[in-house]
Amino acid sequence: MHRRHTTLREKGRRQAIRGPAYMFNERGTSLTTEEERFLDAAEYGNIPVVRKMLDESKTLNFNCVDYMGQNALQLAVGNEHLEVTELLLKKEGMARIGDALLLAISKGYVRIVEAILAHPAFAGGLRLTLSPLEQELRDDDFYAYDEDGTRFSHDVTPVILAAHCQEYEIVHILLMKGARIEQPHDYFCKCFDCTEKQRRDSFSHSRSRMNAYKGLASATYLALSSEDPVLTALELSNELARLANIETEFKNEYRKLSMQCKDFLVGILDLCRDTEEVEAILNGDVDKNPPTDQQRPCLSRVKLAIKYEVKKFVAHPNCQQQLLTIWYENLSGLRQQSIGVKCLTVLGVTVGLPFLAIAYWIVPFSKLGQILRSPFMKFVAHAVSFTIFLGLLILNASDRFEGVKNLPNETITDHPRQVFRVKTTQFSWTELLIMKWVLGMIWSECKEIWYDGPREYVMHLWNVLDFGMLSIFVASFTARLMAFLKASKAQLYVDLHVPNHDISNATLPADIAYFTYARNRWRPSDPQIISEGLYAIAVVLSFSRIAYILPANESFGPLQISLGRTVKDIFKFMVIFIMVFVAFMIGMFNLYSYYLGAKYNPAFTTVEESFKTLFWSIFGLSEVISVVLKYDHKFIENIGYVLYGVYNVTMVVVLLNMLIAMINSSYQEIEEDADVEWKFARAKLWLSYFDEGRTLPAPFNLVPSPKSFYYLIVRVKSGLIQLCKGKAHRHDNELEMGMLNSRPKHDRDRANLRSRELNTAKKPINNPTRYQKIMKRLIKRYVLKAQVDRENDEVNEGELKEIKQDISSLRYELLEEKSQMTGELADLIQQLSDKFGRNAKKQP
Repeated sequence: MHRRHTTLREKGRRQAIRGPAYMFNERGTSLTTEEERFLDAAEYGNIPVVRKMLDESKTLNFNCVDYMGQNALQLAVGNEHLEVTELLLKKEGMARIGDALLLAISKGYVRIVEAILAHPAFAGGLRLTLSPLEQELRDDDFYAYDEDGTRFSHDVTPVILAAHCQEYEIVHILLMKGARIEQPHDYFCKCFDCTEKQRRDSFSHSRSRMNAYKGLASATYLALSSEDPVLTALELSNELARLANIETEFKNEYRKLSMQCKDFLVGILDLCRDTEEVEAILNGDVDKNPPTDQQRPCLSRVKLAIKYEVKKFVAHPNCQQQLLTIWYENLSGLRQQSIGVKCLTVLGVTVGLPFLAIAYWIVPFSKLGQILRSPFMKFVAHAVSFTIFLGLLILNASDRFEGVKNLPNETITDHPRQVFRVKTTQFSWTELLIMKWVLGMIWSECKEIWYDGPREYVMHLWNVLDFGMLSIFVASFTARLMAFLKASKAQLYVDLHVPNHDISNATLPADIAYFTYARNRWRPSDPQIISEGLYAIAVVLSFSRIAYILPANESFGPLQISLGRTVKDIFKFMVIFIMVFVAFMIGMFNLYSYYLGAKYNPAFTTVEESFKTLFWSIFGLSEVISVVLKYDHKFIENIGYVLYGVYNVTMVVVLLNMLIAMINSSYQEIEEDADVEWKFARAKLWLSYFDEGRTLPAPFNLVPSPKSFYYLIVRVKSGLIQLCKGKAHRHDNELEMGMLNSRPKHDRDRANLRSRELNTAKKPINNPTRYQKIMKRLIKRYVLKAQVDRENDEVNEGELKEIKQDISSLRYELLEEKSQMTGELADLIQQLSDKFGRNAKKQP
């Protein structure tokens, strides 16, 4: 009686929930009582009823659907009834199996996923590699939710959905069955498939790419699908960051996915327990190209992370500790010393740099040579050399300081026959030293371009600054040399052809006379003037180069980073600034260009004067009288007042304050994560000194060392050996092919087969490398940690619903067992009653 009451109550609830449902139910379609009972049993996990109806009923349509278009399999899977699902999967012709799989994946029902994948429909794995859309194009509605389409996006495959849901076990199961996520084509791909998809539905094409990238960027898929997850995550993060700038409509989504890949890298690095594991992540698979004993670790992954600006990965303590160890290579004792000891070391290098350079030339492989090749000593030597270079620039200007006389002034000549111009164009000893330093730095830059390549060289802004600075120095000294040669030619002509040393009354050729003049008579294009202007620019750029070494210090590093970010903000601001500035400049010029000579000052009467007036007005150095006319043209003056006032308000009040706000915002961003920004910038500085070579700074690098000749001979020898081997190998191949072609066809086939067998035998066995073993160990830790973190989350509403469904299913099983036991007890009582009745009849 109690069971009957419960069943009626549940049926009433089901009918109340379904109701008329005019939105979903078509007119004239309805479920029979038997189908209603069957769907109820499947939804609530009534295993006995489902089993009995499947086995005994001849009229049951087990593919019937409710008002929402869900059949019994979809209802059972949605409520996590494994036993009911297994019963339904045994029926031939069961529909909606693909949708049931996607539903089970989305809810994380691992056992149900395994049960569905064991169905014959997934034999061969073809259905796991094709998306629902591709299935639909083949007239296959395997993944369809109902006749209207799929429950999920039509481009989401089971493995993509599992990756979206971060289901490690399900992704592993699908990968073992051959499922993969195909890498989307390049955004600018013009192949037939991409063109057709873009033409048919551009939005669906973009969403399918987004869904694929979400799956690829999932930590679950990265951890389980790639042999080198670190490299895969680095490349994918850069690709997603690039797409964020291309597909701006999905900028936030792509940036989020890129950050997701970077967080995965940090999570892997965080699980390292010893130096071997850290080196494996930072260097990659070095077993393919093992370094020699004298080479440092390649740090290929760190260089790639710096290139792709994965700052948290580079600034991670494990990475920084490894980089710091390499930084103090061969100087392990100096790492623990105080700042005072390190300063004394720098001072010693400053004083003894020439002697250290000579010692390195003579014995480069000695203990002293190894110390000089350490990154820290290379950094100190180059910093000291550049400091001396800056000192020479200061010393070269000392003849212009008050009270210092290095060179004669432009009004003094110390020889009666010497023309003044020759004195001013000679090169002093400081300039000759500066030229040597410039040549040394040019040679260093040439070697860097040779090793890194022009494209990689240009990608670093400091290299561009160095190239510009050195180019301007070369142009300045070249112009200076031209002026010196011309002036020397003029002096020689005077010595040979001007009698009595009187050039004031002598008739000289134009080019000769010009180079005997004093400075006040030089042309604006004089090479001496050009040289001095270029030299001044080069000096400014030279001193700005100091900012390159500031990230080495924890105090100055963040300031230098903030300065660089400020320069970027200024360049962005300049676009709006120039637009507004040019508009007012042309407008004011058009207004006052007709009043040349009729104003109290020449402001706005020419384009040049308009530029000067408006530019200096930003700093409050222009006067209001600039718009006043001498004529009584008040209309023009009033327009001038209005335009000039609007300009000052726009530029000073609005735009300059906007620039200040931008700079404050950038500075605040850096301050919030100053440690990461500084360590990332310091790592970039360190890596530039980790590579072999370029040990001696300028100008000592101009003298080739015996080591350079030794390396040159070794490279030439190895090249000749490789060339000879290549020729011999080609000769053997040609001879073998000639002999093979001369044989009969069946002999040639047998020889080819034998050759393939020998080549196969020569190939090494595909054993896991040390790197692969380490990565497998780290990935296992990552997966276990992710699963533990997920289990430690609070119980959500879905988990409570699952518990409720399990209790409901258990209740039906207990009721069935109780019904069976009651029936068996009734049969037993009936048997005993019949037995007693027969015994009573036998007795007289």
